[in-house]
Amino acid sequence: MKFTALCREIFDRSVNDYHVSNDVDTPINNPYAQGSIENYLYLKNWIDTVQWHLEDIIRDPEISPLDALAIKRRIDKSNQDRTDLVEMIDSYFLTKYKEVKPLPDATINTESPAWAIDRLSILALKIYHMREQVERPEATEEHRAKCQAKLNVLLEQQVDLSTAIDQLLEDIENGRKYMKVYKQMKMYNDPSTNPVLYGKK
Repeated sequence: MKFTALCREIFDRSVNDYHVSNDVDTPINNPYAQGSIENYLYLKNWIDTVQWHLEDIIRDPEISPLDALAIKRRIDKSNQDRTDLVEMIDSYFLTKYKEVKPLPDATINTESPAWAIDRLSILALKIYHMREQVERPEATEEHRAKCQAKLNVLLEQQVDLSTAIDQLLEDIENGRKYMKVYKQMKMYNDPSTNPVLYGKK
């Protein structure tokens, strides 16, 4: 099985599991073994799915400022968790391919495998929710047709991105490309680098 086929299978399972309750406070029930790549992929998509719905909630024009602030804080934490997990997935690939000797003409990719997989996870969510719009019984025919056209593009994008990721992994495995991962080093979450935070000391 291609790696992205595994990703899509796990992402779809996570999205469907979430929508059983469709509640941002639903505890995760990760079905995969702790520390496995499958566990990381499921957790990655679960974080994305919860954040997707938090982003919907915070756009309610009638939301109270206090509720909006609380959700903004949750989204900030979710973004940090998402980044940390992407780096864990990249660590999995670094370990997997650590014995591969790059060819003399090997090149580096513009993004690491895990950041491309991050986009694949978001695509699974876009596809799920666009399909929801296509199937909305109370929506107009025009709305459903527009959403179907968008869904077709998303499905094509999913195929293209999956192909590109699998090709990248094959190139790394065969030494044609090499991995070099840079930590995100987000500054606004760090009390020592965010001037608003360290200025309060």
